[in-house]
Amino acid sequence: MGLFVQNRRDGSRILSSSLAITFIGLVRINTTWGLVVFLLGSATSTWFWHRYKQLKN
Repeated sequence: MGLFVQNRRDGSRILSSSLAITFIGLVRINTTWGLVVFLLGSATSTWFWHRYKQLKN
């Protein structure tokens, strides 16, 4: 059992959810919590994108 899903459909769902959360942080980046959400979301989205590109099916 890994830290990421094994198919592209579920991987795209996780990636799009992560990007939506990151966008919420970007909208409120002028607040402390917005900055934290944006930074964590960006890091998570980047990692999910890297893992998504490695999926075959």
